Amino acid sequence: MQNTINGTTILAVKDEAGITMAGDGQVTIGQAVVLKHTAKKVRLMHKDRVLAGFAGATADAFTLFERFESKLEEYGGQLLRSSVELAKEWRTDKYLRRLEAMLIVADSATILVLSGTGDVIEPDDGIIGIGSGGAYAQAAAKALKRHSDLPAADIAAKAMAIASEMCVYTNDQFVINTLPRAKNS
Repeated sequence: MQNTINGTTILAVKDEAGITMAGDGQVTIGQAVVLKHTAKKVRLMHKDRVLAGFAGATADAFTLFERFESKLEEYGGQLLRSSVELAKEWRTDKYLRRLEAMLIVADSATILVLSGTGDVIEPDDGIIGIGSGGAYAQAAAKALKRHSDLPAADIAAKAMAIASEMCVYTNDQFVINTLPRAKNS
């Protein structure tokens, strides 16, 4: 019997002040066992100028975090270039293409989703969710952004709370980080 790590919710929301990324803390194995409630699936990277969050198998995500961080170092913190290079490597490397995870990465102005199929996608409206509760969080964030004047951090927190009420693989122990928009962007 193979145990797989299921689900999570990662959400990124952009507004004029910057970008907020949130992730829940639940780690589940199989269909019914919660192993951990306070995992940190969102982290700051590259001199605290880049946010990254993962959904998927934990060991796979740590591998991707390490690879992404090395790409950031190699390309001087350039988010897009580092993301494209990681996606190319992820898609073509025999070992990496078996990884079961997705990433959301962001700097103070740009959000990107990365996948093992070579995807590097920037959402049109500055809101994206991944993981088992990602669609719930994304829908809630879109509604909140359209019908309120809340800042991105509040939208992310409220949307994650809604996702945690709907997705059994998402809890209410959130890590929320915000990167303020750089003055020149």
